[in-house]
Amino acid sequence: MTPIQMVEFAWGLSNSNQAFLWIIRPDLVVDETAVLPPEFVVAAKEGGLLASWCPQEKVLSHPSIGGFLTHCGWNSTLESISSEMPMLCWPFFGDQQTDCWYWCGKWGIGMEIQNDVKRYEVETVVRELMVGEKRKVMKEQAMEWKKLADEATSKSSGSSIMNLDKLVNQVLISTA
Repeated sequence: MTPIQMVEFAWGLSNSNQAFLWIIRPDLVVDETAVLPPEFVVAAKEGGLLASWCPQEKVLSHPSIGGFLTHCGWNSTLESISSEMPMLCWPFFGDQQTDCWYWCGKWGIGMEIQNDVKRYEVETVVRELMVGEKRKVMKEQAMEWKKLADEATSKSSGSSIMNLDKLVNQVLISTA
C-alpha cells in the first residue's frame, strides 16, 4: 500500500470504534518503511493492537476475531473459510480480483474495499463487518462454506482427496 493508504486505513480503523489487531509488516508500504501517525498510535492503544507478525491461522480461529482484511490471496482465503471468518477484501493483482468477485458478489462472505481507500469507507465497512446487518448474513454464509470445505477434504469421501488420489495414481501409472 502507499503511505497515504496506510494512514487512511489507520484512521478508518480507529474511527470505527471496534477493537482490532493490525499486523504491519516492515514491507507493507511501497518503497518505504511503514510509519503510522503518532496520534494514531496513541489512539490505537484504546482498542487496538499493532504487531509485526502473528500466526494467522491461530488468530483467525480465535473466537474474539470478527473479521479479516485480506488481499484475497488463495492461502488467506482458505484460512478464512476454514475459520468461518467474514472478510474485508482489498485485492491488488492476479487472481485476487476474481477471488474477491466470488467472495463478495457470489458467495456472500466478503465486502470489498475500493483501491482508492478512504478512512470513512474503512470505518463504514469495519462497523458493518463487526456489528452491522450484513455481518449475520456473511457469518452464516461463511459457516456454510466451511461445511462445504470440510466435506470436500473429508479423508473418506471428499472430492479433493479423491481427485488428489486420482492424480497421484495417474502420475504413477505414466511413470511406470
